[in-house]
Amino acid sequence: MKLVLNKRDAKGKNKVDKLRVKGEVPGVLYSKGEEAKLVSGLEKDLLKVFSDEGFSNIFEIEVDGETVSVLFKEVQMHHIKNAMVHFDLFEVDMNTELTVAVPVVLEGREEVKVQPSSLIQVLNEVEVTCLPKYLPSEAIVNVVEMQIGDVKTVADLDIYGDENIKIDIDAEETVATLVEPTEEKEPEEGEEEVSAEVPTVSETEEDAE
Repeated sequence: MKLVLNKRDAKGKNKVDKLRVKGEVPGVLYSKGEEAKLVSGLEKDLLKVFSDEGFSNIFEIEVDGETVSVLFKEVQMHHIKNAMVHFDLFEVDMNTELTVAVPVVLEGREEVKVQPSSLIQVLNEVEVTCLPKYLPSEAIVNVVEMQIGDVKTVADLDIYGDENIKIDIDAEETVATLVEPTEEKEPEEGEEEVSAEVPTVSETEEDAE
């Protein structure tokens, strides 16, 4: 899906509010060596693209008939409603390396064979540097066969070892670990005795009489 945006000269709260009344969201397009451009787009289209692409997928936009490749740089959402308030994009030079934070996905986390167990994800994203055409949308590690005490590290990610992608973090950094589930602490004997001596409402009322 190509996202169609409009150039805007709307600065100030009143003008931005008028955009939002029309179902549009204000944004900024950044391009290296150029002045930032004020843009806007339909919120429903922006939400769909952001849901599909996130921060680590390159997609195309059209502004005044010109098509460029971009990434989301920042997205501001309303703190209560599922509404986009503002967005920033930056234009991608397909011939220049870029550094992007890529989400870490624990594949098979709902199918871990050792049960009961508790799977703890330590690393939620990794920064990678590469040419845009090699940019992964995510970094995956399979956890289905993990045993209690096992640790998955950056070296276990599917993108590790790809000569076209540099991972900007130590290979031994922990990604996830499988541990025994934490048991709820049983109340101590003294605590049980104290709680048993607390009078009920009816007992209190009888004493008062």
